[in-house]
Amino acid sequence: MRTVGVDLAAESKKTALAVVDWSDGVARVESIRLGVGNDAIAEAVLACDRAGIDAPFGWPDAFVRMVSEHHAGRLPATGGLATREGRRPLTKRRTDLVVQAATGIAPLSVSADLIAHVALRCAGILAELGDLGVDVGRVDGRVVEAYPAAALRTWGLVSRGYKSVQHRGTLGELVDAFLTAADWMELGAFQTICRESDDALDAVLAAVIARAAALGCTALPEGGDRDVAEREGWIHVPTAGLQSLRP
Repeated sequence: MRTVGVDLAAESKKTALAVVDWSDGVARVESIRLGVGNDAIAEAVLACDRAGIDAPFGWPDAFVRMVSEHHAGRLPATGGLATREGRRPLTKRRTDLVVQAATGIAPLSVSADLIAHVALRCAGILAELGDLGVDVGRVDGRVVEAYPAAALRTWGLVSRGYKSVQHRGTLGELVDAFLTAADWMELGAFQTICRESDDALDAVLAAVIARAAALGCTALPEGGDRDVAEREGWIHVPTAGLQSLRP
């Protein structure tokens, strides 16, 4: 199996892509690239079995309805939008609420936080991949929505405080802890960049989440959540430990 992980940013400059080969009892990082554009992402996805992208795949149903009604001049007069609590249904997808309940981590709101530009770029990438014949179903397609922080929390590893230059020490400690827990992972020549760039490490983690999704080791929506998730997107949170992903 070969998986791809993408730590997507609003622009190519901060986007990282990792390719991992899973064979002979070892997961070998074949490449990590920084400053990756859409074409390189599409090329990598086409050459892999499963991919994980760290970005929201959609927007809350309530937000989409509200924007559509406002755009058409049909938004009913209501005091609901006057308070943060009243606006909350517009800011959280069903998967965000499920992840928060399961892990205690609140994903950024695609409609109200700083991740909106990333989501817009992701929508374009998914459309491009769909045109290339890739299954881009937002729940369990060939490309899945990854969220490294939630996966790290599930695996019992540090999930916060490892990003940015001032936290390089914590990033290095996280790499050590991850390699101990996933003793089948070989970063090889890319270990240094993972210790220096949280974008690089998150790309590797997204590739590992893609492996978990491929093996059926992530939580999927149940009941009516499935239809909602097909529109809003679904974060794949691992349901088992790292050892269950051993090649």
